[in-house]
Amino acid sequence: MSSSDLNCGNGGGADSHTSLRIASVFVVLIGSSFGALFPVLAKKTRWMKVPDVVFNFAKYFGSGVIIATSFIHLLSPALDELGSPCLSPAWQQYPYALALAMLSLFSIFIIELVAFRWGTAKLAALGIEHDAHGHGVGSHAAHGPEGVSAQVTSVDNNSAHEKYAPDIEASHQHADYDSSALAQIIGIFILEFGVLLHSLLIGLTLAVDPDFKVLFVVVVFHQTFEGLGIGSRLAFMSVPPRYNFVPVGAAILYAIMTPIGISVGLGVRNTYNPDSTTASIVSGVLDSLSAGILLYTGMVELLAHEFIFNKDMNSASNGKVTYAVCCMLLGTAIMALLGRWA
Repeated sequence: MSSSDLNCGNGGGADSHTSLRIASVFVVLIGSSFGALFPVLAKKTRWMKVPDVVFNFAKYFGSGVIIATSFIHLLSPALDELGSPCLSPAWQQYPYALALAMLSLFSIFIIELVAFRWGTAKLAALGIEHDAHGHGVGSHAAHGPEGVSAQVTSVDNNSAHEKYAPDIEASHQHADYDSSALAQIIGIFILEFGVLLHSLLIGLTLAVDPDFKVLFVVVVFHQTFEGLGIGSRLAFMSVPPRYNFVPVGAAILYAIMTPIGISVGLGVRNTYNPDSTTASIVSGVLDSLSAGILLYTGMVELLAHEFIFNKDMNSASNGKVTYAVCCMLLGTAIMALLGRWA
């Protein structure tokens, strides 16, 4: 079988349904924006009164969406792309997609471990006891802060201490709050990095894929549900007022990424071929790295911290825990089902 039979050329994406492909930029933008921005605006603004049960559903549902995205929409395509017959035989001799995902996962773990130890040491130097149980760099981004645990470690019973202790403790709480805000921002950056790469590649593929109509419908639902997962996490960020722009900015960045990918794909559709050798390697590597990021975030920061290390969940009723697990499984099931078509 020749390279042309395998569609391994450097150019020639599908050029049909041009008007609908252009319209998809705006349709996907609306779906992505709604999914990512609605939870943030509903939580941060007073005029949108949304019941907490809706937020809880979105939060747990979003966890399942993110986990299914890592397995079905990233790791599986990466295995196909790096196992493409268009690539040289060397690519077939080792599961590079799995290795890259594992590399990405452990890289995020090491970065978070080093940053956490450094941050804990800084807090200890300020005389603050930091609750290490469940507080990694990305953990706050995953489920929100579990409470500030700043304490003055040295105790002096004289009157001078009694006079100034409230001020000292308040300053320590402020330092811990700033540290928590930084942890949340870094965690969101880690989560969004994997999702944004995936969203960009989806847009490129949608712009040139010959089976456009089916993929278009699936991508709209995909980006809306994934946006809901991201937005529900952004909505629960607790940051100082000067960082209030971060949740909204992160939601907007997610919303525009796939439309940007579609626009770029439309601009290069006469030269870009998603099945070419170069495109398969680039997409496979990026999908693999993104899969590792979302696997770590989903399994550690979302599942472990949400259900096992979360003090509120530990003391919750069986009914509440069952409801949360069912919401999470529903998000996983719907996102996994979408993988049947995209």
